Formats: sequence, structure tokens, C-alpha cells
Amino acid sequence: MSAVRSVVLAGGGTGGHIEPMLALADALRRRDPALRLTCLGTARGMETRLVPARGYDLRLIPPVPLPRKPTPDLLRVPGRVRRSVAETRALLDELQADVVVGFGGYVALPAYLAARRTGTPIVVHEQNALPGLANRIGARLAARVAVTAPGTPLHRGEHVGMPLRRVISSLDRAARRAEARVGFGLDPDRPTLLVFGGSQGAASLNRAAVGAAGALAAAGVQVLHARGPKNTDVVVPERPAGEPPYVLVDYLERMDLAYAAADLALCRSGAVTVAELSAVGLPAAFVPLPIGNGEQRRNALPVIEAGGGLLVEDADLDPGWITATLLPLLTDPAALAGLARHAAAAGVPDADERLADIVCEVASA
Repeated sequence: MSAVRSVVLAGGGTGGHIEPMLALADALRRRDPALRLTCLGTARGMETRLVPARGYDLRLIPPVPLPRKPTPDLLRVPGRVRRSVAETRALLDELQADVVVGFGGYVALPAYLAARRTGTPIVVHEQNALPGLANRIGARLAARVAVTAPGTPLHRGEHVGMPLRRVISSLDRAARRAEARVGFGLDPDRPTLLVFGGSQGAASLNRAAVGAAGALAAAGVQVLHARGPKNTDVVVPERPAGEPPYVLVDYLERMDLAYAAADLALCRSGAVTVAELSAVGLPAAFVPLPIGNGEQRRNALPVIEAGGGLLVEDADLDPGWITATLLPLLTDPAALAGLARHAAAAGVPDADERLADIVCEVASA
């Protein structure tokens, strides 16, 4: 790392871009605390909160939204790109960047184009099994291209995995299980289902899980359920003393402890979620988001094909499916253990270090 002085990371917009960017930043900082690490973002993204909270410098550039379909707004894109690239190029010169690492999204495209103009080497990381436009362009300009999922259709993509926070990737679920369950008000010894639908929750998951609450309790299964901060209408009747708990929260601040408490998850299949679950060896029933380009279904397939999880379409998820499909698993310790082994086999807990290796090699070349 002695030859590398400045790394610029472009990954603003959504948590799916920001979290792996910050995990890489942490890995690089561990190697060289004096390294200059600068994150690029926009004024309207989650990075304005997440990046400073993790102790990294954030510099803002104009966003370049890329319409998925031809619209009149497409005509404005070239002008936006020129302005954003010019501002980003000035930043790269100011920061004396040795390498630009892009994670896709609104921020990455101008970073790639500016780096190309300044002769700064580029590393691309793609989180999803179906790449976005910015990374498809960036891959053609990059020195190295890293992908999360095997078989991702991206030019010269190398399977590296998803960089994750160390608190997740180093989690020993078995060692933390009793502590985590007690912390959430759960019974230390009952089989546990974790339900979550992302930071805002998911209506279909909420309905199905609450609807199956009685059947889960009758089978001795307890539930930890993050309904989402706006879904206060989602409630579960109070349980009589001695029945398995159903713990309903708005949001899970400590996902590491939630993973430690659980035997099985019912969740969406965003790229970070899939990577975290497989890295910690927690099997899941994945419910892909029913809108978009189908990337969530693709994200989950490697874990499912490895035998580490199930897939259910959003339209098919209901209390009956949970009762018929998940209950037999939750009450079968041997089946859960097998799923957990296969989930862990599909995970890449050291992806942050693997990507850091690539970045250092490119920057030092």
C-alpha cells in the first residue's frame, strides 16, 4: 500500500451501492490508516448520512439519472453528463487519485468517464446478478471488474463476492445465539423465524407472517419480525404467558444479532441481503421484489441452487405457504442444519479483502 496514496470510491444513491463501498473503505483503512479515502455521492442520496457516520470524506457531484426507457428526459442526459464529468474530473485532479472504484448507480458513470479522461485506472464492482447501465459502460473502461454472483454477464467479470461489514462477515451465529435471543426478548431454546423486508418493510411479507402467527405458535416457533417504520398498522395479538413470543419491531438496528437469533429468514432478495445471509450461513426463504427487471430473483438463485434457501414468488406468499413449507423446516433441526451448511458454502465472507487486493494491485501497477 505504500505506493498508493489516494483512492476515490463512487457508490452513492442506495444502500446496495453504499454498503459495499464502505466495507471496501474499511478494508483499505485497515491496511493503511494514512490512505486518503474519498467517497463520491450526490446531495439527495443516503450517502449524505451513511458516509460521514462511518468517518469518511464525502464529496458531492451532480447526479446523472439514466432513464430505463426512452423518454423526453433522455435528451437532457448528455448535458448532465458533461457537467458532472467536468466537476468529477476536477475532483480527481484535486485528490490526486491513484484509482477510482465504482459500484454503479448515478455517481459511478461520471466517475468512470472522468477517470478515463484523467488516465486514472478504474475498478468496477457489480453487486447484482443483472448489471446496470453504468457498470456495463464502466466495465469496458476498467482495468479490473469484480462481480458478486458467479455468471454475472459483465465484460471480464471476476467472481469476488459482496464486500460486507466486518460485524456481519465475522459473525459466529452459534456463539451469539443465546445472547441475541435474550436481547430481543425471545426464548433461548425455541426455533426462530426472522422476517424482514428491507429498511421500509414489505407489505406482502408482513401480511403473510402475521397471518401465520397462530400456526407458528402452535408448532412452538417464535418470530422476530421487522415490519418497517411506517407499517404501524401491522400488529399481532398479545400472547398468553408461556406461548412462543412474536416480537414485532419497526426496524432492526443490529442485523448481526438478528441473524444470530434466527434459524431461518423470510425476506426479500436484494444483493446485500443475499450476500449477508450466505456469509453468516443463515438459510432463507427469498421473496423477490415483484417489480423491476427481475434482478432480485437472479440474486437469490446461486444460494438456492447451492441448497441454502428457498424461493417463493410474491404472489404465492401467504399464511398457508408459510404453514405448509416453512413450518416443517423450522421444526426439523437436521434440515435446518443442512440448509445452513449449504448457505454458508455459497457465501464469500472475505470479499472485502479480495476486492481490496484488486484495488491495491491496480493502483500500484
